[in-house]
Amino acid sequence: MSPQAKPTYSLAEVEAALAQGPGERVVLLNAGSSARKVAESLVALANHQGGLVILGVNAAGQPTGLQDAEETVQLATTAALLTHPPLIAPLPQAVELNGKTLCVVEVPPGLPHVYSIKGQYLVRDGPHNRPLLPDELRRLLLNRAEAGFETQLVAGATLDDLDPERINAYAQMLGGVIGEDARSLLLSRGCLVEQQGEYFPTVAGILLFGREPQRWLRSAEITCVRYPGEQMSDDFLREDVRGVLPDQIRRAEAFVADNMRRGMRIRGLAREDTPEYPISIVREAIVNAVAHRDYSIRGDSIRLLMFSDRLEVYSPGRLPGHVTLENLVEERFSRNEALVQVLSEMGFIDRLGYGIDRIIAVCEAEGLERPRFAETAAGFKITIYGHGRDLVGAAPPANLWAHLHLNPRQEKALAFLQENRRITNRDYQALCPDTSPETLRRDFADLVDRGILLKIGEKRATYYVLK
Repeated sequence: MSPQAKPTYSLAEVEAALAQGPGERVVLLNAGSSARKVAESLVALANHQGGLVILGVNAAGQPTGLQDAEETVQLATTAALLTHPPLIAPLPQAVELNGKTLCVVEVPPGLPHVYSIKGQYLVRDGPHNRPLLPDELRRLLLNRAEAGFETQLVAGATLDDLDPERINAYAQMLGGVIGEDARSLLLSRGCLVEQQGEYFPTVAGILLFGREPQRWLRSAEITCVRYPGEQMSDDFLREDVRGVLPDQIRRAEAFVADNMRRGMRIRGLAREDTPEYPISIVREAIVNAVAHRDYSIRGDSIRLLMFSDRLEVYSPGRLPGHVTLENLVEERFSRNEALVQVLSEMGFIDRLGYGIDRIIAVCEAEGLERPRFAETAAGFKITIYGHGRDLVGAAPPANLWAHLHLNPRQEKALAFLQENRRITNRDYQALCPDTSPETLRRDFADLVDRGILLKIGEKRATYYVLK
């Protein structure tokens, strides 16, 4: 352990940890614990989000004290040297609490390595230590290594799987380089790798310039859903946004713009036209999720959920590096440096990393509730509260289905469904009396094929509902 490092916790935080009991960031051990047992807990915290190990506590979480505080401090110091690599953290400290002497070891969050003890990689899971699963260990190694998942080659992908028009458009933005110069540009940005004179796309290259990114990375998409109320329900509008990341950002932003309410807000003695959410913070939240998600996680996508009172943007992958919920605003760390650089050069993101700051600042300026940030077991979520409750004459957008590019008849059918929950062939014919039954049948078939409607029943008993 580094003798220069000083603990950052307070006595009050130690008391709070004891009151809370063992958990993801708190380990309570008795005075007779071995150096190996202490080392296991240090490894588990270091491979998670850091925390405190407190020695001198019984099974009920009550302080019992230490017989020899100096010996216990030395044991904890030895325990840190048993880990591989040795744990660099503040020195263990003897702490007096209610007449009892305890030993407290602090493990900082966001350490730069993956730690083990005798070849075993542990992680904190609730109040217990457990071995890291193979996929978890792989992700942790990638997140804490110099080269992340985004710079890995995509098995089977070649230069032909990149769109030259997108590459040229990007190169033109940076001064008009073409041909070999454009290839060198992608090499310098981590989008290509050269092997024995041949060039192959990386994960970043496929995500930014691929012809069909989801062919290689199925979960690299944004699931956009709008619910009419404050909770999830069977009544919703959904769009799965795929393609390259720049297109995903634009389409997800359009989904919110098309589906949020607009009205008037009274400020002082004046009324002003106001959207439910300032579009700038919508863009920041989407870009933040796209730029910083963990693309090595399979089976989960970015989720953008609109409710009547809030907007939630969930991104797979917990906060990267040394970033925690406590230092989220002040600290900067990019999981995907290549993606961030290219998206910045395309005008989507500020590489200085002030997106979260801007979201908070705009919410404060607009008089909105402070956004909430939360980590889940495997991801990160931003919740933004809009102007919905304060809008005068608020109503759904005039063209609720604009982003789906439907024909006017189909928009009529979906508007009917919003009011009546189901629609039949007879209902549709009444809505469009001058249109042939065959054309209406094709309209329905198109809406079913696109996953917007669900067909129920057969022949004359057939009706359709929103899927």
